[in-house]
Amino acid sequence: MTVAIEMGHTTAGAPATLDLEELLATRLLVQGNSGSGKSHLLRRLLEQSAPWVQQAIIDPEGDFVTLAERFGHLVIDAEVHTEHGLQLAGERARIHRVSTVLNLEGLDAENQLRRAAAFLGGLFEVDRDHWYPMLVVVDEAQLFAPAIAGEVSDEARKLSLGAMTNLMCRGRKRGLAGVIATQRLAKLAKNVAAEASNFLMGRTFLDIDMARAADLLGMERRQAEAFRDLERGHFMALGPALSRRPLGLRIGATVTHARHATPRLMPMPEAMEDAQKVILAAPPPETTRPPRRLAPPPVPDLLSQLMAAKPAVRENGTEVVDASPTPEKLAERRARLDRILTALLADTEAGFRAIGVLYQDFLVRCRIEGLGGGAPDLSAFRRMLTRARAGISAEMAEDDTWQDVSARAASLPEDMQGIFMMLAGAAREGLPCPGDLTIARAYGTRSLGRARRVLSYMEEQGLIVCQLDGAGRRIVTLVELAWATAPGDPNAEEVLAG
Repeated sequence: MTVAIEMGHTTAGAPATLDLEELLATRLLVQGNSGSGKSHLLRRLLEQSAPWVQQAIIDPEGDFVTLAERFGHLVIDAEVHTEHGLQLAGERARIHRVSTVLNLEGLDAENQLRRAAAFLGGLFEVDRDHWYPMLVVVDEAQLFAPAIAGEVSDEARKLSLGAMTNLMCRGRKRGLAGVIATQRLAKLAKNVAAEASNFLMGRTFLDIDMARAADLLGMERRQAEAFRDLERGHFMALGPALSRRPLGLRIGATVTHARHATPRLMPMPEAMEDAQKVILAAPPPETTRPPRRLAPPPVPDLLSQLMAAKPAVRENGTEVVDASPTPEKLAERRARLDRILTALLADTEAGFRAIGVLYQDFLVRCRIEGLGGGAPDLSAFRRMLTRARAGISAEMAEDDTWQDVSARAASLPEDMQGIFMMLAGAAREGLPCPGDLTIARAYGTRSLGRARRVLSYMEEQGLIVCQLDGAGRRIVTLVELAWATAPGDPNAEEVLAG
């Protein structure tokens, strides 16, 4: 049975298809500069072929983890596994025919190469009984099969290059079909690139890359200039699984998207009066671990900040903010700020953006609402964000008990304080202990291993005690407050009521 994967349309408007069975036997090389649509092409191929063939994606930037929710791929965070563990994971994935995404985000170049090589080794060395057909997609392949030595050690480079060579040269007999994508052909090892029989060439500008692309497609050197003029998402295709003659095509739409959206321009924030003090402030003293809890003073809430704030003055001398706001005006302003923050966090990707990016977005929204002169500074915004991610409402934050919770949380690193407050909220309300996924999202990561390490760190500081009941459900007790959560499944995702 022939399975035709629709990749988009030709420049003439006809459907552009890819023969999946032929691809499994002949492999594919994708080339294109950054922004040419290379990753979008891979996503289209993965989505269209997911129902037909097992897949493994080597993902250096974490772009393809979004396939998990829609297509059921298992995301493996390489950062929390040893090389031996990843080799076993590769073997087990083939045995049980589970599609996987090896997420290498967060690792340095050396460890990315080592862990990718271990995982590919597991896929390659599995017993003959389990040589099922499998697409192995490697994004940014020049990192894992470099043409020349780089900054990584020779040992790591040889391990990775050997694994990539096995995939492309010897993988076919084992059912492994390599699909490799690179920004520059000149940086990719020739013995790896030469094993592909299908090619999709996108926009490129350097003469050496255009010449190699033209050679691979059987085009004359004078025709290589055409690669400079290709639009984003447009590729030249050639190969037994695609077309017997060079064919221009446009890649179709996808149903999933990368986590990392293309940066967009946004208005600059208003000038800071104390920019020099903020930017050039002396660095904090370096410590190996945060100090023990010493009953720090309660952190002032937003209401106190607004009451103490000086009025902003325009150039013509008129005030932007009332110098003596009434309690009613303060309450209204605080409610408007909370609504702005809630709308900001409604975006599912907000939890994974840098604090500076979120703050700029917050200031823009404040100016749109006419609150530019009364917007909190960055440190106040951090506290608001911590409270919101922990599910603590503004009214709850004013309570004396929560002031005590905030004081205890202040002994932790800033990025962990919201997790402590989340646990406190669940314990006070008698809710189940949050799962690893919920904790990871509040911490701003997709790594469940990091979520578990946060809990371990809090235990080491004597703030909490984690226990498992007979059913494997987790209970967290806040030591000095004597609050305990209800049992909760660590593998479940909960939504805490604010």
